Amino acid sequence: MRIKAMHSVGLLTTVTVVGLTVSACGSQSDEKAEADAKAVSHRAEQVAAAWDGSTAADKWRAGYYPMGDVVQLPHGGLRSKVDEQAYKDRSFVLRGKLPTDWPKSGRVNWAGDESLTRPLSGAEESYRSLSGGLADGETGLTVTGAKLGTMTLATSRGPATVPAWLFTLDGYTSPLKRAAADPSQLPPSPIGRARDIPVRQLNGLVDIAEDGRSVTVIALRGVCHDGATVEALETVRSVVLSSSVKQQKDNEKCTKQARLRQVSVELEHPLGDRILLDAKSGQPVPYKPPYGPSPSWS
Repeated sequence: MRIKAMHSVGLLTTVTVVGLTVSACGSQSDEKAEADAKAVSHRAEQVAAAWDGSTAADKWRAGYYPMGDVVQLPHGGLRSKVDEQAYKDRSFVLRGKLPTDWPKSGRVNWAGDESLTRPLSGAEESYRSLSGGLADGETGLTVTGAKLGTMTLATSRGPATVPAWLFTLDGYTSPLKRAAADPSQLPPSPIGRARDIPVRQLNGLVDIAEDGRSVTVIALRGVCHDGATVEALETVRSVVLSSSVKQQKDNEKCTKQARLRQVSVELEHPLGDRILLDAKSGQPVPYKPPYGPSPSWS
């Protein structure tokens, strides 16, 4: 097993977090820093040991868990800044009828003849997920109809062809696709949430490199910290990510704000079908799309 640490790249946003105080901005002694590092490393080992060979891991590998965006934009993307903003704001206008009859189940297909039957959401439910349940406004991306088709989606078991609703957008020659297959239920974690350990929960998975040799996640750090660090503990069956921060020296300007940052983590071996786990929660790291609906298993 090898541990790799990569530092954050790219500011995402700023949020307010209760519990970050001015006293937290102070420097830590070398002894405490070393003890904290050992505690975090031990926690990662515990998470890996709990999941490797567990019933939960077997259920995870047999299930359907999206690890990529369940929404795919029309070929070539959206045609204007106005449409891009409408999508970010989830501004949709329905100007047609959606199908009210559809197969209640469909098959998710992987390479090598692997497949799984999953319940299918209806067109109206899928449309509401795109719009965030908001009522139609006067402007936005105009949907004129929908039909059931397929799309290719990254999953915990690799790329899969999944049933999808193909929404026709006014002014576009190709559809906007929304996966219709419901994800499998997340199995109960074989290990509980970490307590009294200086490790932070990740805010989601952003990307898995095509070669599987790196993953990009969202980590949280306070404005009083030097930066967010994510370490990877790799085993044959799992990769456990531990997020922590480096403290700055005393700073009178410290506040209670915290920042979300994208962190790229290089792996010794391709991720493959190994489970990507969060050391803090003890659960798989969920994919977090930049806009639109998140997979329900998260």
